[in-house]
Amino acid sequence: MRVHDLRHKEFKRILLIKPSAVGDVIHALPVVAKLRQRYPNARIDWMLTPHIADLVGHHPAISNVVLFQRQAYGRPWQNWSKSMGDFARFMVQLRAANYDLVVDLHGQFRSAFFALVTGASTRIGFDRPRKSVQRAGRDLPSQAFVHGWTGAREGSWLAYTHRIRLATLDTHAAERYLLLGDLLGFPAETPDFTVPVPAAAHQSIGRVLKNNGLSGKELAVLAPGTLWETKHWPAEYFAEVARYFSGIGWGVVLAGSGKDRPVCEKVAAQAPDVVDLSGKTSVSELAALISRAAMCVTNDSGPMHLAAALGAPLVAIFGPTDSLWVGPYGMPDAVLRAGLACSPCYLRKITDCPFGHACMKEVTPALVIQRIERLMSAS
Repeated sequence: MRVHDLRHKEFKRILLIKPSAVGDVIHALPVVAKLRQRYPNARIDWMLTPHIADLVGHHPAISNVVLFQRQAYGRPWQNWSKSMGDFARFMVQLRAANYDLVVDLHGQFRSAFFALVTGASTRIGFDRPRKSVQRAGRDLPSQAFVHGWTGAREGSWLAYTHRIRLATLDTHAAERYLLLGDLLGFPAETPDFTVPVPAAAHQSIGRVLKNNGLSGKELAVLAPGTLWETKHWPAEYFAEVARYFSGIGWGVVLAGSGKDRPVCEKVAAQAPDVVDLSGKTSVSELAALISRAAMCVTNDSGPMHLAAALGAPLVAIFGPTDSLWVGPYGMPDAVLRAGLACSPCYLRKITDCPFGHACMKEVTPALVIQRIERLMSAS
């Protein structure tokens, strides 16, 4: 089918594949909203891991959540017969849904395999990496092309009937996803990042804050965790910012997943007035918490993208990664970086850094507090 014909076709059963990572899914929210605008009467399903479905599954544009049990399918050796049986049933479920359009924003072998399994006649994903994309824009270090999105990976582009082609690497992830609209004819309205936080999550967080004596206080949410070693702002720096908030009478909460508990415990040990909720909230409850924040402070992380989508005041510390690609969308004043010539470098491990993690260490607590006070005075 030609692109012109694709823009005028009325699809009735649509599957969106973007299963996990809080930031990635937040960036895909405008796509599902545009799909609903473009196809108001269609069944629109979203393949999600249970962890993320806790939040995004409530979105009004979604008809159904297709649960992708990534951990169960990814470890067949733990229970071979059950794992393979569950996987086979999952593929039967995908085929039986009779999708006529599948949009794969994940762009890896596994997601492309699922797109093929559906049997959908129209399967859209990103084009293969091209040298013209790598040459476009700024002069970037080689690691940028390892971690930057220059196209679909692992041969996944071979599974698509129509491909989204990139003109430049210098595109924010949310805008890259919305290039789908060039194929499907999306309405031109501003991207909608609405995060549907369930009432039960708001009630749960309200009880937690009350039980910790934080009801009625201005609330600062600090999220020290992040995936890459090199994206971590030092725990002692977070602790100094936490003590600043406590000193002006605010309540301070540390937030994050269970994996973030070790760094949150380090911060809490140096800032005894904080309430550490790391690993104690669902994603929906984390969103409810951030929605109440008068200020959020974090690294490049999932909570950062949640804060941006929820419109929470935010300071986001960047070092090795590129805020142009993955910064808090529409919030340039939230980004704070040291401005070193070596940054961004896109190196994931601190042992690979020849400059002693300077890009993060030179963003001092004083600079963060200065930005916080500037944002507070402007509000």
